[in-house]
Amino acid sequence: MRIELTDTAPLIWREVDVPTSLTLRTLHEVIQVTMGWLDYHLWEFTVGDQRYGLSDNEDWGGLPRRDAAKTRLRDLLTASRLEMVYEYDFGDGWRHRLLINNVRQGKAREGYPRYIAGQYACPPEDCGGIPGFCHMLEARADPDHPDHDEVSDYLEDWDPNEIDELPLRNALDRIANRRNAVRTRLNKTMKSSS
Repeated sequence: MRIELTDTAPLIWREVDVPTSLTLRTLHEVIQVTMGWLDYHLWEFTVGDQRYGLSDNEDWGGLPRRDAAKTRLRDLLTASRLEMVYEYDFGDGWRHRLLINNVRQGKAREGYPRYIAGQYACPPEDCGGIPGFCHMLEARADPDHPDHDEVSDYLEDWDPNEIDELPLRNALDRIANRRNAVRTRLNKTMKSSS
């Protein structure tokens, strides 16, 4: 899966191997981890005209959406390619283009999801979307900008060119281990009932 944060220049992107058995709820977690978001805000997926997000009892209102926890990625694949939109933080409006292609059998001993590659750090949370992010970068780069000191303090040691891969890989490993633990329990239950 390729994840692209739309309207960024240069393009902020990631590539991740994901199993098609993931629910969209778990895919949300994978995107949060992979992009560097902190999961503070509402989110949803859109495929064509259909939206997927929180279950009805967690829904904040608006147009109907299907429960992301009950929809698997494989249920949406009509071919070996799928394009969808993931939006995070409706206030800031971080839109991600997701492209799933090259669907193939996973390797037996590999843990999935698995980080492959990426470029550029994700913007900081709550910075005002693309316009706010561009303003912050401009203010940080110009010592004479009236917001320079405030923005520099807010961004601290954030580097737009750096992806901190170790915590990203560790978090994806935790998701993979959680999925494997469930599979192991199910296999044991099925064997004991046979």
